[in-house]
Amino acid sequence: MHDQTRVLVRLDALKERIGGALLAGRQPPLDVPDLSRQVDEGLEIAREMLMAVLDGEHRQYDAGAGLLELWKSLVRGAPHWNTIRDNCRELVYYRNCLDMERLDALPPEPEKMLVHILRHLYLYLRSHTEQSQEENP
Repeated sequence: MHDQTRVLVRLDALKERIGGALLAGRQPPLDVPDLSRQVDEGLEIAREMLMAVLDGEHRQYDAGAGLLELWKSLVRGAPHWNTIRDNCRELVYYRNCLDMERLDALPPEPEKMLVHILRHLYLYLRSHTEQSQEENP
């Protein structure tokens, strides 16, 4: 299987986690422990998406790295990845708000924004991978 095809398969599996397990049976407003679990799962999904692309591009990274460190590995030498910087930073911001007990600093419906951010990351990473596959058959 072609490297880009493997990346697409991994990304599509992660997409199912965005819409499935992340939202399953949860109704807003969520309590802090539920929201905290969602944010942690969202960060992990985002990390796995970036690792899939890094693997597809044969780029080196630390498997234990956080989301922003993975993004830095991705953007090094490829400035077009700056497009997803703010999405990655926003996910980390949600975690920081929860850690500092600053729920007032979160958007009105953070669970919906979390899903929105993850879907945006997925769509950007997938479309970039598809275009790379077309350029390098």
